[in-house]
Amino acid sequence: MRRALIPLVMMLAGVTPGLAQQAPVAEPQTNTPAPARGGVISPVLTIDSERLFHDSAFGQRVTREIEVESEQLATENREIEAALEAEERDLTEKRSQMKPAQFRLLADAFDEKVQRTRAEQAAKNRALSEALDLKRERFLSAAAPVLEQLMRNSDAAVILERRRVFVSSSVIEVTDEAIALLDEAIGTGLTDAD
Repeated sequence: MRRALIPLVMMLAGVTPGLAQQAPVAEPQTNTPAPARGGVISPVLTIDSERLFHDSAFGQRVTREIEVESEQLATENREIEAALEAEERDLTEKRSQMKPAQFRLLADAFDEKVQRTRAEQAAKNRALSEALDLKRERFLSAAAPVLEQLMRNSDAAVILERRRVFVSSSVIEVTDEAIALLDEAIGTGLTDAD
């Protein structure tokens, strides 16, 4: 299987098996469009979608926003935890001064409060995660026409996720070029409505 992949990979990289050790031969002139920005002409391109998002101006803005919101939520969680611990200590200290039935009512109310608070904080965490997912979807929607243009400029038929490709030539990896084009086309993704 691996031997069958090597000629395919070499062909995609523009190397003909058996000729790899020979001196380069002048390429015949074709009507193939010139690559944009020093890019590559290839029917197959690869891209690192995680790096595409995280290294783009849009992704960096979103990451900063999510980090700020996550830190605010973590601070809120620590404050709530400290308040609940203090309330639990207070309740424990009062236990010896109360009748068991009276203490049980207070303890049950406290447990209910803890469960409700945990659910509320978990919901806030899920909402933050969902907000990140929505922003990624918005990024991908905005990125689609840019990536399609990159494909046209490279005369490519497909862009594959780099981490899902077993082996390929680094020449067809276009993440940096895609990031530059995205930064030009959509920037941080903020609009007047944001």
